[in-house]
Amino acid sequence: MVDRSGDQKADPFLLQYQPAELRIASEFFNEWLPFLSRGLCHTCSRTLSDRIRSLQPEPDASSGQLRSGQTTVSSIASAGQSCENCTEDHEDENFDQNSLGSWKDGADACPASVPEDSASRGLLGPPPGADNNTSSPRKSWADMAQEDEFVDEEEQVDSSKEAVGLGCSPLVTRAAGKPQLPREQREYIRFMNVKRKKDFMCFERVRGKLINILDGLELHSGVFSAAEQKRIVDRVFELKEMGMKGELKERTFTAPQKWMRGKGRVTLQFGCCYNYATDRTGNPPGILKNEMVDPIPQLFKVIIKRLVKWHVLPPTCVPDSCIVNIYEEGDCIPPHIDNHDFLRPFCTVSFVSECNIVFGTKLDILGPGEFSGSVAIPLPVGSVLVLNGNGADVAKHCVPSVPTKRISITFRKMDEKKWPVGYAPEPDLQGIEPLSFEVEMTSTVRSTSPKPEQLPPRRQPIDKEGKTEARRAAFSEPRYGNRGRRGPGSRRRVKVDVES
Repeated sequence: MVDRSGDQKADPFLLQYQPAELRIASEFFNEWLPFLSRGLCHTCSRTLSDRIRSLQPEPDASSGQLRSGQTTVSSIASAGQSCENCTEDHEDENFDQNSLGSWKDGADACPASVPEDSASRGLLGPPPGADNNTSSPRKSWADMAQEDEFVDEEEQVDSSKEAVGLGCSPLVTRAAGKPQLPREQREYIRFMNVKRKKDFMCFERVRGKLINILDGLELHSGVFSAAEQKRIVDRVFELKEMGMKGELKERTFTAPQKWMRGKGRVTLQFGCCYNYATDRTGNPPGILKNEMVDPIPQLFKVIIKRLVKWHVLPPTCVPDSCIVNIYEEGDCIPPHIDNHDFLRPFCTVSFVSECNIVFGTKLDILGPGEFSGSVAIPLPVGSVLVLNGNGADVAKHCVPSVPTKRISITFRKMDEKKWPVGYAPEPDLQGIEPLSFEVEMTSTVRSTSPKPEQLPPRRQPIDKEGKTEARRAAFSEPRYGNRGRRGPGSRRRVKVDVES
């Protein structure tokens, strides 16, 4: 078999794409290999697998997944299937006509039916350190195109820093890629498609008054694509690995021993160190002013900007701290109300798997990790729950024992009076402006849409009397005028003799 590892460099079509785009395409087609190789002989299946693997810019962590995909193709091909139109020479020059480069825009279309086993596994595989049983969000071709939203913002920050250091203008140079909508337009489209639920209701009597204890809760779905969720989860596991190796500050990473069911979830704190309960030295619950943790990672700053720009959090309450909770099966969070060292509103983002959060003015502890309350709200994967008003200060909330792995990131803004000693606000989190719902989107669409061609005025036909039909129509009553007065056309007139 001919080595196709040089196809990426030789194929002019692939030179139009960034390495990140090629990696996404490789991971996508690798997941679809069982479907694409159906009915192919072993040689054609192996050739298809090699062509897809050649899209990888360089070997990385995902190469293991590709190797596993290759094994799958080999096992499918070894079932004794053969190509109907397969020629004896699989490596001739005509074979290159069916390369990925010749698919062009036709690759954007996905088959209508997908085998359940391949579609349900997730297109990028489990995150590092996660079991294969962990459910991952399904990912469409459109999601892959959206993965660059986070990549672009991080590249802009890095390039700006390098350019400023070299005395150059902070511009990002990008190779010529395939034609697509401007980044701002894509962002507006996704922003306008976010689903927002703000009508949570649960009435309880508090201090003699019947109030809605869920007033102020909001659930936003569609803020992060499946590809972005994958990127965030991978980063969380990288930070966890750094904490286990001692590469983070002491109070940033915490991994208590599991001494009972529901106890022992791993946490990562950035921006400030928060004390859940009175510790051995007598420090009360709240922000510890004399303890330092690592600053907020760059990717998490991009998340914060997204939350503010997309109207999930107000610009008056931009988070400056966050805490990451990494749940194993059976872990939980007991009933509590978030400390008022943090301002309202704050939010929590859910990843990897769905779970319930329970609210109520009184939450009963039924057993280790088991709680009961007035209402349980499901938190879908990738959703953002905003807590404010009664939902943050009147009702307690808790997370019962989760059935499988889960990750949550809670973003909060510190009260300035509670800032740790030596803390300085992040410069790139200042002055974030939310997007406009209508005005800017309309102007953007108008400016980018082509102007319709102006056709010459149509000549009106002239009747025998010398009057144009247009002039006659101007003085005549529209046809639908009388019809509206008479009512529906199917209604019949009935003459009634009143005197009899």
